[in-house]
Order: sequence, then structure tokens, then C-alpha cells
Amino acid sequence: MGRVGFPLDSVLRRTLRELDATLDMIQFKHTIFALPFALVGAVLAANGIPSPRTLLLILAAMTGARSAAMTFNRLVDQAFDAKNPRTAGRSLVTGLLSRPFAWVFLGCSSVLFLTAAGMLNRLALLLSFPALALILGYSYAKRFTWGAHFLLGASLGCAPLGAWIAVRGSLDWPPALLGFAVLCWTAGFDIIYACQDTDFDRRTGLHSIPSRWGVGASLGCSRLLHMLMILSLVGVGRVLGLGGLFYVGVAGTGILLTYEHSLVRADDLSRVNRAFFSVNGCISIFLFAMTLADLLRRA
Repeated sequence: MGRVGFPLDSVLRRTLRELDATLDMIQFKHTIFALPFALVGAVLAANGIPSPRTLLLILAAMTGARSAAMTFNRLVDQAFDAKNPRTAGRSLVTGLLSRPFAWVFLGCSSVLFLTAAGMLNRLALLLSFPALALILGYSYAKRFTWGAHFLLGASLGCAPLGAWIAVRGSLDWPPALLGFAVLCWTAGFDIIYACQDTDFDRRTGLHSIPSRWGVGASLGCSRLLHMLMILSLVGVGRVLGLGGLFYVGVAGTGILLTYEHSLVRADDLSRVNRAFFSVNGCISIFLFAMTLADLLRRA
């Protein structure tokens, strides 16, 4: 009996390790960044809470798209990750996950995204193909342009746009403005995060705003982008006639962004992770909560 139990126990431990490595590869915990903004787009489109079926398909599409994007990024950047001390412990670099496994996982994630989009409506399906090309193509951007931050922002900006289309089956100006807000927010915090790799990017020939203009100028650019985000959110509120609770969410977002920028300086990047992970997660959740509360209060 012991000889049977030991292999089973070993298989279970290995399976759990690989599951943990897979979740780490796709940075599952960072789903908190984009998903609340997708839900903001969904509740605004529905002027309340969409049907359970629509919400489930939006969640499936988001999971598939984000998993595909992160897996592809790890695959194409594996050689760079191995050279960078900050990323040398990633699963594909250490061999904890294999490249064949990652390619299969990428294919399954892409199929999940396209299938969920197709089950939503025709426009969602048609736009899912260029959206997938955008979120996968971003992984090559740092090889050619310092504008990679904005391509990442556009990728996450698709979340509220896609959710609006999922609910209404049409594309309008309010979600485009919300998508632009997400683009500015994402590009801004990605620039902060990229400041950690300024020297590495310069040595290896990768492009980023910090590697081209330095950390000080990059932090200034990030602040400007986050100001544009706040202005865009105000525009969304005006166009849709949203109420006071939504603007509380916008004001809270501004306060949190101010705090985020207080954590990092050109001569001290030791708190970048707190600024990047903790604060941005709070921003997306808080804005979604206030948007939903505003819509439900008026219902």
C-alpha cells in the first residue's frame, strides 16, 4: 500500500508545483488590474449588472486573452529573462515549465478567448482577432520602439471596450474614452516598473522610455499620463451623465495615483513593487465599486 501511495503523493506534489508555476507564468494575481476595468465597461453598457451568462463569458474571454498574452510574452522573452537578475527565476527560465507545455497552454488560452467572444456576439468575434494580434504582438515591441508602454496600455484598454461590445454588440464613444483612460493608466505604471530595468535594457539593446530618457524624465512622463487618465475618466462621467459616487471613485483614483508617485523617486526605486502591485490593484477595484454603486443607486 505504501508503494502505491508514494507515487500518488509525488504526482500530486508535482501537479501542485506545476499549477503554481503556471499561475506565476501568467501572473494570475495581476488579473486584478484589468478585470475590474472590464467590469466597469460591462456595467456602464448595461446601466447596471449584465446577465450572468454575459458576465461569465466576459470573465472567460478576459482569462483567455490575458493568459495567452502573458504566456506568449514569457516564451518570446525567455532569453532576455534568463540574463536579467530580476526575472531569472521565472518558470520557463528555471525549467520548472517546458516550452512545449507553454505553447499548448498558449493555444488553449487563445481558443478560450476566441470561443467566448464568438458566444457573445458577432462584433465581439470579429474584433477578437485583431485584439489577439495586438496583445500578442506587444511582446516584440521593446525590440523596436520605446513606445512599447503604450502598446501594453492599448492591450489593457481593450478590456472595457470589449466588455461594452459584449453587452451591447456595438462600439460607442464612452467605452473608447474609458479605454483611453486605461491606456494612460497602464502606460504610466508600466513606465514606473520599467525604471528598474533601465541599465539592463541599455546593455541588451531593448527600448523603453527610461532607457532612452532616464528615470527622472520617465517619472515625469508617468505623472502626465496619470493626469490624462483622470481627465478621461471625468469625460466618461460627463458623457454618460454619471453621478456623485462615480466622481468619488475618480477622486479616490487621483489620490491613490498621487500616493503611488510619492513612493518612487529617481534616486530611490526600492518601493516600486508596492507602487506597482498594491496601489494599482486598489485603484481598479475602488473605481469599479464606485461606478457600480453609482449605477445601482440611480436604478
